[in-house]
Amino acid sequence: MPNQKILYITTEMYPYQEDTNMAAVVNKMALKMHNEGNDVRVFMPRFGQISERKFQLHEVIRLSGMNIIINDLDQPLIIKVASLPGERLQVYFIDNEEYFKRKQYYFDDEGNPFDDNDERAIFFARGVIETIKKLNWVPDVIHLNGWMSSFVPIYLKTYYESDAYFKDAKIVLSLYNEKDAPLASNINEKLKFDNISGLKALDNPSVKTFVAESMDYVDMIVKGDEFLDEDLDKAFNETSTPKSEYLDVDSINQLY
Repeated sequence: MPNQKILYITTEMYPYQEDTNMAAVVNKMALKMHNEGNDVRVFMPRFGQISERKFQLHEVIRLSGMNIIINDLDQPLIIKVASLPGERLQVYFIDNEEYFKRKQYYFDDEGNPFDDNDERAIFFARGVIETIKKLNWVPDVIHLNGWMSSFVPIYLKTYYESDAYFKDAKIVLSLYNEKDAPLASNINEKLKFDNISGLKALDNPSVKTFVAESMDYVDMIVKGDEFLDEDLDKAFNETSTPKSEYLDVDSINQLY
């Protein structure tokens, strides 16, 4: 079914990240849908390892310049864009000096999770939502990949609930085996600042509990990895949200 507007929100995509299943799967899904005549956009964080020169990223001035307020602090939102190498597929990068300049993803050199991973996820989720609105581009399907993207449906169904912009978009969540890590114990205060409360994940805030939480806020869940970790598999089996076992990339359009 061509002519759909499909938004991929991801934390990884080949060639910006290599050697991970998620990065490969997102690349193949987005290219397949793009080549079949759909209007595809990809959004991801501009992590410090992504070379702006190598991949020819440039700032989109008309989209940058917004501030995202997190826990009463203004954080400037910078939007960069590049075409996927060799393809006419646009990838947008959410950037901010405070959150994404560092060279590691979620853990420091000693293997400790960053204290502000929660704020980085909130900033990414809200940054994507606000930028899509500024683009004046309304997706039919939003496909989430990577734990940071799990904050998007939570925000859409709470903070943005009265905003009709995304009301007709269907949300698909792909599950991957990602390294678990605790999130800041005061994340409840930061979410409360955005009038979000009562989440089960706040009892034990972590990467996995927020992914599990987001399952209640989407229209469809699919296994991104064929075999999931025990905790993730349990949450997948217990959710009442419609779900699908692992699909190869050639079958992904059936999901949409």
